Amino acid sequence: MKMLLWAGLLMVVLGIASLVVPIPQTERHGIQAGDLHIGVQTSHSERVPPVVSAVLIVGGIALSIAGGRTLSKA
Repeated sequence: MKMLLWAGLLMVVLGIASLVVPIPQTERHGIQAGDLHIGVQTSHSERVPPVVSAVLIVGGIALSIAGGRTLSKA
């Protein structure tokens, strides 16, 4: 069950990263008539809600503990 341990560690790292790294999003608004395109492009960054990050971290810790216990019993 070494895979369970690694999956848990990956979830913990992703949970911590989601607290720090914003997710960039780009939107395009405009009008296109034939070959002519007039528009505006906007960019903004959003963060993942802290509840989602906490669930990832807690779930990752639980998987790591479960994977570590199965390794010690074998």
